[in-house]
Amino acid sequence: MATQTNKGLKIGVTTVYVDDQDKALKFYTDVLGFAKKDDFSNGGFRWLTVAAPGDGDGTALQLALDNNPAAKALAASLYQNHAPAVMLMTDDLAGDFERIKSKGAKIAMPVTEVTMSKIAQIDDTCGNLVQLTQLMR
Repeated sequence: MATQTNKGLKIGVTTVYVDDQDKALKFYTDVLGFAKKDDFSNGGFRWLTVAAPGDGDGTALQLALDNNPAAKALAASLYQNHAPAVMLMTDDLAGDFERIKSKGAKIAMPVTEVTMSKIAQIDDTCGNLVQLTQLMR
């Protein structure tokens, strides 16, 4: 039986709601090491995305302002329940964790072994926890 792949759909953008887009941009670029992809405004709306450096056509992370009640409630609930708003994958959790920590990141959870992976959580200072994950293969 041949395996079929979906050649039509792919994930282009996913969103994390932040309470300050400028502060978030600084964190996601200066601390985590992403590159700014899009940044433009139309009236009171700002479309702001980051992506992995050199991956301009890859998946982007939208840093959306949490200026509506649903977004604020979602971000607050995730944070209060220690649930990450976004999960980033790495092949070198220890190295990435130390690099990010050395840039002054607020650590919410140090490197911890869990089922089939190692994880750590960083506070993005904009209302979210960011989980770093390394799968154990």
